[in-house]
Amino acid sequence: MKLGYQLGIVAALIFLASPSASAAEMAILRNGFAIRHERRETLDTVTRLYLLKAPDNYIDVPAAEIVRFEAVDSPLPPTVRSAPDSDLDAVVSAASKRNNLDPDLVNSVILAESGFDPNAVSPKGAQGLMQLMPQTAARMGVRNAMDPAANVEGGTRYLGELLVRYHHDLSKALAAYNAGPERVEQYHGVPPYPETLAYVARVVRDFNRKKDIQRRPLQDPSRSPDQNSEATLFDEPGQPKLAPLAMVRYTPSPNALSRAAISDAARLISMMSSSPRVD
Repeated sequence: MKLGYQLGIVAALIFLASPSASAAEMAILRNGFAIRHERRETLDTVTRLYLLKAPDNYIDVPAAEIVRFEAVDSPLPPTVRSAPDSDLDAVVSAASKRNNLDPDLVNSVILAESGFDPNAVSPKGAQGLMQLMPQTAARMGVRNAMDPAANVEGGTRYLGELLVRYHHDLSKALAAYNAGPERVEQYHGVPPYPETLAYVARVVRDFNRKKDIQRRPLQDPSRSPDQNSEATLFDEPGQPKLAPLAMVRYTPSPNALSRAAISDAARLISMMSSSPRVD
């Protein structure tokens, strides 16, 4: 009995000293990039980094590429806000100007991606405000995807590249941001995934809402709100009604009150109820 008790203590100590740490850490790679993870496990020549506590959310990194591990504070509870704070607003404005994007569009993407939570990590491993995957972050030169300024810079640059790639077709660019360009190429447009359809519609709706508010002084004050705009599938109680346009096009000029096409985004919502789920 005594021997068994002692063996139990030894086993517990070995477990606690194991390299599979359970506290949140940052893996610092040789190329200067960092990957935040909840725990890690050594498997032969690779180190498995679990981005979340769930066992199926991980990425494998060659052990030789990891320089060291740094302890970080545990992630804060998700904070969902409808608008950025003043500091983040300045970060978004600067990144948008550098990449010739409308900051309202970038904020709409951040709202849909993370709810303005800089500590957000998705089940698939996307990180930070604009939910950058590790591969995308590395390609955009983002060394720490959990750093708000670096994350927004990388996400904004990536979104700008997608808009150029798809000739400023906002629906395709947003679909590629959510599901990947290869899926947009595969389906020759927005892929019929319910998650992607809902994502594109949500970003377009929020972006149009911002632009509709900015356009209000240009409306005829002698007309009622119902006469100034038409109802769409996006109408919600307490929300402004938005008039449908002909096509989903994004105007990159920072001086233009650019709007996406509500009619096409509304069509995406109708597709969600009729399209089969594709895995």
